[in-house]
Amino acid sequence: MSGDASTPAQDPSSAVSDGQQPAVTPTESAEVTTPSDTASVSDQAAVPDSAPQPGDNEARLEQLEREHSALREEHEVLRGQYVRIAADFDNFRKRQSRDQDDLKLQLTCSTLSEILPVVDNFERARQQLSPEGEEAQALHRSYQGLYKQLVDVLKQLGVAPMRVVGQEFDPTLHEAVLREPSEEHPEDVVIEELQRGYHLNGRVLRHAMVKVSMGPGPQQGAATEQAAAEGDAESSAGGEVQGDVHG
Repeated sequence: MSGDASTPAQDPSSAVSDGQQPAVTPTESAEVTTPSDTASVSDQAAVPDSAPQPGDNEARLEQLEREHSALREEHEVLRGQYVRIAADFDNFRKRQSRDQDDLKLQLTCSTLSEILPVVDNFERARQQLSPEGEEAQALHRSYQGLYKQLVDVLKQLGVAPMRVVGQEFDPTLHEAVLREPSEEHPEDVVIEELQRGYHLNGRVLRHAMVKVSMGPGPQQGAATEQAAAEGDAESSAGGEVQGDVHG
């Protein structure tokens, strides 16, 4: 009975048949991975799949050069467009500034032209009126003060009167209303100012209405020529008389 109680050693084949994994011995585990197998695996990992070739580098360099040339050409085109646009904008800005200045000057001239008749009326009143009483003189001084204030404002705005009497007639400055003979002035000289003209910063604000000399008239001219001829005859006759006396 004691011999039956001992458990006999199990057979490896019976253990496999029962579904259990066989025990691996140290010798068997060493046979699974060998040093030669490990070296081959590391060598395969170190070697790349495809190494770059010299021909590929040259093709890539040529492609980059072509792209660089194309970008440079595009840059030159865009730079030319920018320069033209900048020049056009500068010209537009200058033209706008000139147009604004011209419009401002036109509005100023139009406004001042409406005020000038008031100045003319003040000047006519000053020339024609001669107040005698104290009240009339006080009234005269009051509106003359207004006239002076108006003239000062016009001066501040750049308005200046023309001086035309004795000047040669200029159609860009004067408007000839009358022409008459004159012994004192030669032809085409302003002898009288009928309406004062004004400048605005060197520009004609209003032309001066003037009377222009025609020079000596036909009769006066003939009389002058006749007097000159008589003077010549008298001088020649006097010379002959003196010659006879000396002879």
